[in-house]
Amino acid sequence: MIDVEDWAEIRRMHRVEGLSARAVARQLGISRNTVLRALASDRPPQYRRSPKGSAVDAVEPAVREFLKQTPTMPVTVIAERIGWERGLTILRERVRELRPAYLPVDPVSRTTYEPGELAQCDL
Repeated sequence: MIDVEDWAEIRRMHRVEGLSARAVARQLGISRNTVLRALASDRPPQYRRSPKGSAVDAVEPAVREFLKQTPTMPVTVIAERIGWERGLTILRERVRELRPAYLPVDPVSRTTYEPGELAQCDL
């Protein structure tokens, strides 16, 4: 893979100096196909790592099921019941993300209204 400077140099040599793809490849010591790809692309090359899944993805349905039954179940108990043999940190983070969806509404939470959300008309 070429870096941005090489990409810019290939395009400069081809457009400004008028060199062919073969001549550019020969001068820079790279493949002609690499030069052709650089000339065909409209943006500089960028490294993209393919997204990897998390170890928790495989057990997330079971975690959701336990949270549905008992929303306040501790992470250590969930880990024990699903047979989790890895570190607890990654499981704790996922449960921290999932738990609010399963917790009931707090009855003593303060009611707030956004401006214009509530109006009262006295006649």
